[in-house]
Amino acid sequence: MIQIFKKGKEEKKFEKLFESEGQLAIDVYQTEKELVIQSAIAGIKLKDLDISIEKDKLTIRGKREKPAEEEKTNYFYQECYWGPFFREIILPVEVDPSRADASFKEGILTIRMPKIEREKKKKIEVKE
Repeated sequence: MIQIFKKGKEEKKFEKLFESEGQLAIDVYQTEKELVIQSAIAGIKLKDLDISIEKDKLTIRGKREKPAEEEKTNYFYQECYWGPFFREIILPVEVDPSRADASFKEGILTIRMPKIEREKKKKIEVKE
């Protein structure tokens, strides 16, 4: 999107740095061995989807293109979000990002991340 600002005789164009982005609805749950995140994102091409994990944060970013319409559309309701979307999730448990896996089936994105189990209790030996 380009915005045009006029000042006197001068006309300047500024490209908008950030388009408004929709926010994905997600489910986050855990099993005994993994953390699972699911989101319904039907209508997206996988090439338009970017998922990354950095430290304790998972980011899902993408863009859903609006299907072609007839010239004039007279909506009664328009609730579907089209365009860029973004979601950051602070991971509630420690995971192993190197073994994370994502799948996309019937419009549902599922991300599975194995949990890292650390010893919760450690005996400390006292030295003389």
